Amino acid sequence: MDSKLTLKLDQSVIEKAKIYASHNNKSLSRIIEAYLQFLTNDNEISEFEISPFVKSISTGSEIPSDLDLKKEYSDHLLEKYK
Repeated sequence: MDSKLTLKLDQSVIEKAKIYASHNNKSLSRIIEAYLQFLTNDNEISEFEISPFVKSISTGSEIPSDLDLKKEYSDHLLEKYK
């Protein structure tokens, strides 16, 4: 059963998160849900791998402005499927 949740976040974080979600063809709600599931399920494999961007939201660290997400993802897939 889905329920509505209201969050107060920094506007710049919201904008970056929406761009990230759009580039990954996922809804922002789905990404947040997967992240919360990951946090609350001990050692359970999540449907999504937590990206550096999402991790940066939780830690407050900044993502480099010149970060190439497509290259990072491509490198990740190449490493994953060696």
